[in-house]
Amino acid sequence: MELLAVLAVPLSSAHYIRSHFPRKRGQLPLRQFPPQPMTITFIQYIIVCPLVFLAGFVDAIAGGGGLISLPAYMLAGLPVHNAIGTNKLSSAMGATLTTARFAKSGFIELRFAIPCSAAALLGSAIGARIALLIPEHVFKIIMLFVLPLVAAYVMSKKSLKDRSELEPFPFTKAIIIAVLCALFIGMYDGFYGPGTGTFLLLLLTGAARMPLNDSAGITKVINLSSNIAALAVYIFSGNVLYPLGLAAGVFSIAGNYLGTRVFTAKGSRGVKPIMITVLGIFFIKLCYELFLAK
Repeated sequence: MELLAVLAVPLSSAHYIRSHFPRKRGQLPLRQFPPQPMTITFIQYIIVCPLVFLAGFVDAIAGGGGLISLPAYMLAGLPVHNAIGTNKLSSAMGATLTTARFAKSGFIELRFAIPCSAAALLGSAIGARIALLIPEHVFKIIMLFVLPLVAAYVMSKKSLKDRSELEPFPFTKAIIIAVLCALFIGMYDGFYGPGTGTFLLLLLTGAARMPLNDSAGITKVINLSSNIAALAVYIFSGNVLYPLGLAAGVFSIAGNYLGTRVFTAKGSRGVKPIMITVLGIFFIKLCYELFLAK
């Protein structure tokens, strides 16, 4: 019953989006920049699926898998909005199983999870809608600056410590801080996404003074909620490539599963070179498309 309660709020996002961003007859209000018709090639599967598997593996060990999965779609030649929307599909698949596992283990406290989930739904829907209003060329310029900053922060972060030695905040104060974190980080996740889990975990343990295990569980709920809300927006705007996203989602789940199995005391020591390599290739491609390609 607890597992069903945890998943119920995120899965109601489609109703939320439909009621707050209704379609007018003959018009798609979110499609400010219409998606381009695309035929997915075998080469694109070959590029995306292994990298998304790698992203799931990295995410299970050290976090930051979104720093690989989103560039994977763009390296395969997908336009920015298609890449973000399709990435949300594969990410939501992995996040659903991870959240269910945390709920089954008892790491999700419903009195925190439900309001935080609702805030993340709202924030992510707003963030995704803003992203759809930005032209692809401008979005690539934003990514050119934001991606290296997020990558540097995530890869240089110190190990998270349980702050149980600190006096916890009263419930009312803690829930207000947690909901605000869910709202604003959810907005970032809907707009862009990579690094969301790391930011949430740091804020919940630091700003809200929640125990590490509880923070990890609530982070999974917020991440799932923001993924589903953003996915709903991108679905309604026609920017999700289902065959590629579903296939990549299977690889993401497999990567997460393998990552949890092979995790050892070495931690993320071998992960950073992988992330740097993928991001370096993506950064070069982005610079070429912005400044050299005609």
